[in-house]
Amino acid sequence: MIPSDFKYTKEHEWVKIDGNIASIGITDYAAGELGDIVFVEVPKVGTKVQQTKPFGTIEAVKAISDLFSPLSGEVVEVNGEVAAEAAVINKDPYGHGWIIKIKYSNAGELDTLLSAADYEALLKKI
Repeated sequence: MIPSDFKYTKEHEWVKIDGNIASIGITDYAAGELGDIVFVEVPKVGTKVQQTKPFGTIEAVKAISDLFSPLSGEVVEVNGEVAAEAAVINKDPYGHGWIIKIKYSNAGELDTLLSAADYEALLKKI
């Protein structure tokens, strides 16, 4: 399942835009590849993030991976549900499994992200 109204990165993060706020998480594909997610390290509210730069890490039974910010901006909310029980990402990566919300600072960066169709095409090559 790849929501058509989201944007995506080649690193398997997703972005859902609501006004000037971007919710960010990892895709179902990434969650599946990681396996059982046990911990997520995220920045504090107020932290500045930069497009393509790491903003945290995600730890699974199989591996630890960096989380890359799809957009530049400032963290305005962190998902407490994910902090308390990281496995929610495996269960609902596009809903309750969001990781952070940022107030993005450069709308032009949205044009560098993949559409749902582009992301689906990327997955077919893997």
